[in-house]
Amino acid sequence: MRTETHNIHDTGLLSRRPWARFLSTLITTASLVACGGGTEATESLLALDSPTEASTPSEVAQARGATSEQLVQLGRALFTDRNLSEPAGTACVACHQPDRGFAGNNGSRAGVSQGSRPGVLGHRNAMTNSYQGLVPAFGFIIEDGRTEPRGGHFWDGRTDSPALQALGPLLNPLEMNNPSKQAVVDKVAASAYADQFRRAFGATIFAHTDLAFSQIGVAIAAFELGSLQPFNSKYDAMLRGQTTFTPTEARGLALFQDPNRANCAGCHLMNATSAEPADSPFSDFTYYATGVPRNQAIPANANPTFFDLGLCGPDRAPPVLPEHVTGGVTAASLCGKFRMPTLRNVAERPAYMHNGVFRTLTEVVEFYATRNSNPRRWYGPAGTPNDLPAAYLGNLETSKAPFNRAAADGPLLNGEEIAALVAFLHTLSDGFVPPEGTPASPPPARPATPPVTPPVGPLVAQPPPR
Repeated sequence: MRTETHNIHDTGLLSRRPWARFLSTLITTASLVACGGGTEATESLLALDSPTEASTPSEVAQARGATSEQLVQLGRALFTDRNLSEPAGTACVACHQPDRGFAGNNGSRAGVSQGSRPGVLGHRNAMTNSYQGLVPAFGFIIEDGRTEPRGGHFWDGRTDSPALQALGPLLNPLEMNNPSKQAVVDKVAASAYADQFRRAFGATIFAHTDLAFSQIGVAIAAFELGSLQPFNSKYDAMLRGQTTFTPTEARGLALFQDPNRANCAGCHLMNATSAEPADSPFSDFTYYATGVPRNQAIPANANPTFFDLGLCGPDRAPPVLPEHVTGGVTAASLCGKFRMPTLRNVAERPAYMHNGVFRTLTEVVEFYATRNSNPRRWYGPAGTPNDLPAAYLGNLETSKAPFNRAAADGPLLNGEEIAALVAFLHTLSDGFVPPEGTPASPPPARPATPPVTPPVGPLVAQPPPR
């Protein structure tokens, strides 16, 4: 059983209203400035305390209108602009490529992202930025009597909205490497779409650096929420009755759901009985330490004392626990934990896990099936997880299947079962075209997400520590 605490609003995955609230807020704020709302309206543009809220799909469609489409197109221009890095040449799309499941790492073969400077690598695999509207803001839930972190964007949940997430890479020296917000705003002001930006956010927007920088994130988020959530995979078509799975895919689905076997659905939530694809986010957005092997190709890992601890840094400060913590959870018990990503479009990605150590889905499933039974395969002769300090080995997930399996029980899955599970995961890739003669697809379902409540005033993304 789950209950909410701290700053997560208990709306549930099945609610449609919160996503509509966020989308209509983006439109409302853009319209305020486009209509000449004046200084007061401009300064409070992102104070989202009482946004207009649409309650039905038809109201959402009416709320979007032309202004919404203009904002989506502006976000697309920003997302694909190669001049927004230093040096020029690297756009957001370089690490979030459509043919790579909106991941991709800018062509890096190390499993982690390459930045705008040749040879400069980060220490994490780029997450997909498709289906970001499903991700709730960071907070804590109580599940089975234990306080657990949930939500937030990036692997460590350090931002609460797609708009804030979009701004982070622009200032990260390991990514797009801009020296300041002003440098980014100046590039947008000199772009071919600068007039679109002024029409969306006001004629004098470029005179207000913090606000202009924040609105870059708002526009990119509008593009991501409006274009990168189509819900048109084979799985979604199956839910709508437009296709059926092959016997291998169906067997993979059964294994995925079986709580005593693969138990993937225990963390990657889904509802195969609902015709509403948004009811299958394929993540519970909570945090786990799964013990993936150390990726020796990451430059930072050449230092044996460096460890990426996820919720405990190095890209964020450890989160503040709520006042009343249950289940003996401490700040130290969060170290080494990373957010569970959605599996939508997972088969298209070139690297897997937070450190990109795995390059194929088969390898990922083999790890889950044999971490306990054959640890030497993954960690070397010692057989001990090697990408987590000894002090935090107790944080490893050992209670949920498949990680609660005794070593003596052997591998969880055989080769045929692994192949079936991978076949099912391929059905989560967008772009499936139903067979000719099947009913036309209904309008894409829109995702549910708890209400977005960023701080009053312009949103400011802080770069990670240098």
